[in-house]
Amino acid sequence: MSVEKIIADWKKGTFKPIYWLEGEEDYHIDKVTNYAEQHILSESESSFNLSVFYGKDSNWADVVNACRRYPMFAERQVVLLKEAQQMREIEKLESYVENPLASTVLVISYKEKKLDARKKFAKLVKENGVLLSTKKMYDSQLPEWTQGLLQQKGFTITQKGLALLVDHIGNDLSRIENEIDKLSVNLGKRTTITEDDIEQYIGVSKDYNVFELQAALASKDLARSIQIIQYFEANPKAAPIQLVLPSLYSFFSKVFMIFGAGGGDEKSIAASIGVNPYFMKDYTKAARLYTYPGVEKALILLHTYNLKSIGIGSTGTEDASLLKEMVVKMMA
Repeated sequence: MSVEKIIADWKKGTFKPIYWLEGEEDYHIDKVTNYAEQHILSESESSFNLSVFYGKDSNWADVVNACRRYPMFAERQVVLLKEAQQMREIEKLESYVENPLASTVLVISYKEKKLDARKKFAKLVKENGVLLSTKKMYDSQLPEWTQGLLQQKGFTITQKGLALLVDHIGNDLSRIENEIDKLSVNLGKRTTITEDDIEQYIGVSKDYNVFELQAALASKDLARSIQIIQYFEANPKAAPIQLVLPSLYSFFSKVFMIFGAGGGDEKSIAASIGVNPYFMKDYTKAARLYTYPGVEKALILLHTYNLKSIGIGSTGTEDASLLKEMVVKMMA
């Protein structure tokens, strides 16, 4: 069951006695847990019928005792067990999971781990409740997910604005949503987000960022590449080398994939290598200007300079100097 389906059921008044939320993506787990804490019960009902436990500070018996209580002045009670992965002997909840109380909604947040599907405990959760298993989103899925979130909130965004937002924040869904909410406050009645808005309200330069560095490298524009790196040097928080190198490696990896894509138009190649067609021109330009050996060389250089950035094979060299040296060698 998805996050959206769980919350939609709750809004309709449909509840299961147990919700086990597990896996790698905190955003989805927190979204369900926060909704349960803030919206299942009214404010007056919460005073008597909301119990919150934290795995590190609680024991399983206390949670079971809370779950077996009957609600006061309400149809149901809500019991939240947060950070359940830190609870000792959590498997002893099995006795309650086997025979849960219908008037209790137990929501368990079990982050970074998953139940062993072969064991009785996991089977009981599936039989008597809902098991939501999450995993980290691939970086290639972030633009589409972000665009969907914006649409839910009533906004559209330019393609460059979307690239700036996602590239700047990376794979942190909670932060992406927080930044979108910040934008919505500042936009007034406007519903279209532009790269100018990203620059003004989030603090990402629309002219000096990793995305623009990729474009400069794709064009083999050394002067522009050095100019952008110098901006990074003057503004260390804008694009630390630990962000720049993985982004460039991802870019050239996809350029490399073009050589094995088997031809076709830009749209079909973009789909096969997981690139937005709007930005495909940079990838095809890089493939044409660097050729197969040049792209292979770029990937090797990126790996080498990633090691140098953490002190392997180089000591005391400034990050900006490493980047400048690397791009010169790429274009040589």
